[in-house]
Amino acid sequence: MTQPSSQFDNDGLLAWLLEDQQQLTAVEEFSQQHAVDGLPSQAKYYQKLMPASPPGEGEQYAFEVNLDACSGCKACVVACHSLNGLDENETWRDVGLLVGGTTSNPVMQHVTTACHHCIEPACMIACPVDAYEKNPETGIVRHLDDQCFGCQYCTLACPYDVPKYHSGKGIVRKCDMCADRLAVGEAPACVQSCPHEAIAIQIVSIDEVKENAEVDPFLPAAPDPVITYPTTIFKTNRVLPRNTLPADYRSINPQHPHWPLIIMLVLTQLSVGAFAVGHFLTTSFDGAFVEAFQPVQATLALALGLMALGASTLHLGRPQYAFRAVIGLRHSWLSREIVAFGLFAGAASSYAASIWLFGGTAGITQTLGWSVLGTGGLGLFCSAMIYVFTQREFWNLNRTLTRFVLTAVVLGLATSWLALILVSFTLDSNLLSHQQLVGRQFAFWLIVMTAIKLIWEGGIFLHVMNRRNSPLRQTATLMTGPLANFTIARNALGLLGGIVMPAFLLKSASLATPLATVELKNLIMVGMLFIACLIGEFLERYLFFAAVATPRMPGGPRP
Repeated sequence: MTQPSSQFDNDGLLAWLLEDQQQLTAVEEFSQQHAVDGLPSQAKYYQKLMPASPPGEGEQYAFEVNLDACSGCKACVVACHSLNGLDENETWRDVGLLVGGTTSNPVMQHVTTACHHCIEPACMIACPVDAYEKNPETGIVRHLDDQCFGCQYCTLACPYDVPKYHSGKGIVRKCDMCADRLAVGEAPACVQSCPHEAIAIQIVSIDEVKENAEVDPFLPAAPDPVITYPTTIFKTNRVLPRNTLPADYRSINPQHPHWPLIIMLVLTQLSVGAFAVGHFLTTSFDGAFVEAFQPVQATLALALGLMALGASTLHLGRPQYAFRAVIGLRHSWLSREIVAFGLFAGAASSYAASIWLFGGTAGITQTLGWSVLGTGGLGLFCSAMIYVFTQREFWNLNRTLTRFVLTAVVLGLATSWLALILVSFTLDSNLLSHQQLVGRQFAFWLIVMTAIKLIWEGGIFLHVMNRRNSPLRQTATLMTGPLANFTIARNALGLLGGIVMPAFLLKSASLATPLATVELKNLIMVGMLFIACLIGEFLERYLFFAAVATPRMPGGPRP
């Protein structure tokens, strides 16, 4: 301590001593700052990567990625994995690669990405159980693990492949920007771990994010930011070549087929179609034939429909919480589908019971029949909108709704024809002429509708000639490449069950002679026809899931 000079009087000495007491040592300053501000011990390394104040009105937190600083070391991936206790193959942050330039001047750019905490998160809108919430103050989109029942719809709805399904836990999980850390002024694990300070937390204006999305400045070949308005900022001082694309841009791989959904979709559409055929058949034939045919046909349609609803629970990671599915009715098409098919199941059960109790031509039965058609049609539309919402080009409204309606018609005819043959064993001889006429009508319309469906499905192959690597071209390439066996089998079974066998039966003598002598032969033929059509539609729906392609965030090189 420097002593005051002798010229200082007593007052000057006292003032100097008081001033000196206010000067803390480095240790004292650090201790006081840590005690007062509660700063973590490593704050000096990342404090500049954090905003000085929390978001204000019309603002939210966002990741900022400095592409010039990212080296692709994946330290951020390891830190996120370690902090959140993820499984070996589970990641909430990924590192991709952009490539471009020329052979003499190639460009390679690593990109680290995680959840973009979108302004309008598709995962949250799609979720039927409200297992997502967007904090109104910070804008962070968090997943509520306890609320989730593992339907995985958010994994389809998110354009950026952010939510990851954990089969062991039966739920989906994702990045939450280490919200607990941010709440106490500590940076997320990925921000702290990056040795190049390539990741930071910034505050963005919600209005500016929406304005910027209009000019699509996000990342090359990434999903359109207008879909959800992602907030992540990717910045660089370099001008990337115009041909810069993800390293895996031209790699196409089959997607997850979701077999429980395949079974559910095909059988619900079969049930709706069969009820429609049975209901409208009552307006064309006399009461005696209807009284004999409808109980068997309605029971068969109901049984297959209930089987479909049971199969849908197999897709849930935690089926014991299936009752929560109606929570998101206001915003989720999946909730709406579940409610619609729940009403359909109730109406169909009442309709089938009414047929057995009062007959197919009774007034109450006719009224219930219209309610079955209404709820079934609503459920079919909601099923289509579930996939339309994801904004995949192969799943647009026209393609998806047309596909589902044609499946309902084809399988509805095949199922009704099978019921017709089963009824033939109990029909009186004076009603056999009605059955012969109906059988011919079923054969004719099954051929027509199957031909329309197969030709319509085949239209996708025209996109193979498209020079641009569009999602539809990728779908067509998948169907003619890795999925070619499924494509061939689907078309072969469709032709066999929907065209060849009905044409054979239509021309055979079995439809022109008393059916009492050929019931068994017809039952075997129509049973085979029904199985061929059903398996063909299962394969068609498999391709619907496995062959879908969509723009994605940059990934690494793939074979």
